[in-house]
Amino acid sequence: MFITCELIALFMLISAAVEIILMYIPQEKIRNRLSGRGIIGNVMAAGFGALTPFCACSTIPMTVGFLNAGVPFGSTMSFLIASPLLNPIIIGMLGAMVGVKAMTAYFIIAFVASVLFGFVLEKAGMQKYVKNVRLKNGHAGNSENRRAWPLKRKLREAFISAWGSLRPIMGYLLIGVALGAGIYGYMPQDFVLRIAGPDNLFAIPVAAVLGIPLYIRAETAIPIGVALMGKGMSIGTVIALIIGGAGMAIPEMTMLASIFRRKLVATIVAVIFLTAVIAGYLFNALLG
Repeated sequence: MFITCELIALFMLISAAVEIILMYIPQEKIRNRLSGRGIIGNVMAAGFGALTPFCACSTIPMTVGFLNAGVPFGSTMSFLIASPLLNPIIIGMLGAMVGVKAMTAYFIIAFVASVLFGFVLEKAGMQKYVKNVRLKNGHAGNSENRRAWPLKRKLREAFISAWGSLRPIMGYLLIGVALGAGIYGYMPQDFVLRIAGPDNLFAIPVAAVLGIPLYIRAETAIPIGVALMGKGMSIGTVIALIIGGAGMAIPEMTMLASIFRRKLVATIVAVIFLTAVIAGYLFNALLG
């Protein structure tokens, strides 16, 4: 019960804080920042992706909007990779449940991967695999109106928005906590160590692949992962599962297929998989 309340409070506070920050940043300024020359644009885009608690249903339209607004392809790809992996909800929950050291390591690895892979994808000419998609955006000028609101209204609207984001995933969060408690209480420790312990070299890539069909949201995966760690699963395997589930979920890949050709979608899957595997092994080496 305590873990459930802690996670809900974290989600609400982080989501509301991010919503208030975005009220002060005009969308035009965001587009201009992401259009920086060279790798600077990739860094800014990954930073924006880390700031925004988007799921696939929000990330994909934002990606199309950036492309149609003239944001460089590489910067857009850095945002697309960073947004699900560096979701502030994931970062906050990792810090609370696994520790600040692990949270910091996760952030650095995922951020660097987002910047580098976005830069490489553009240099490799992958933008030719983008379909000709146009996004009709009916929210122009919204940020300017919201900036003029009094602080009391901003706070109220921020928490209303945070609650609106929490409601659809509440079931996932509760399922994750319940499964985590069941795993911790009933799953044999010897079984976990044999399948996904630190001595199994293939546990990390297998966990990264398992995250794809399972479509485990981070809000669900983190409580489960903490319980599995309590049974002996290596922290690197847990991180690989989280990255695989958050970045390569089948619903998100299906949405990407509507705006990218198959070769680019397959490349993005490979990028996320490599990020999950590299992060997993690095975590075991540094924090195992």
